[in-house]
Amino acid sequence: MPEHDLGDFVCGVASLDDWLKRRANANQINRASRTYVVCEGSHVVGYYCLASGALALNEAPGPVRRNMPDPVPITILGRLAVDRSWQGKGLGAALLQDAVARTLRAADIIGIRGLLVHAISAEAKAFYEHYGFLASPKQPMALILSLKGGT
Repeated sequence: MPEHDLGDFVCGVASLDDWLKRRANANQINRASRTYVVCEGSHVVGYYCLASGALALNEAPGPVRRNMPDPVPITILGRLAVDRSWQGKGLGAALLQDAVARTLRAADIIGIRGLLVHAISAEAKAFYEHYGFLASPKQPMALILSLKGGT
């Protein structure tokens, strides 16, 4: 991401701002995660990252757990953030839609049962629940979107 201007990105959550500026590029190079950005010119105004993962069967909600091995193969939505200047304009929903679409494409190649996110606040949890994510029975801030049947 050296070609992207990250310096002015401020979403209102310091840890999300810091991760983009300090970790995203290293994780990209090391293949620990993949970061996708939306830019206005060269300025990043939104981003999310995806990584592979697994979830203990007993931590998955029923629709995700059904007929799955332990652990359940998942994709992790590690971060999703929108610059303050773009908040409230639907960019977060568009980023989430893109993340789901990329995960579904990957699921055509490798086994992936769901998309997992760890919500950092009650507001974030409500955002993900609005789009069909279900809370883990063991970790209420861990939310999973089932990919069963290509949905």
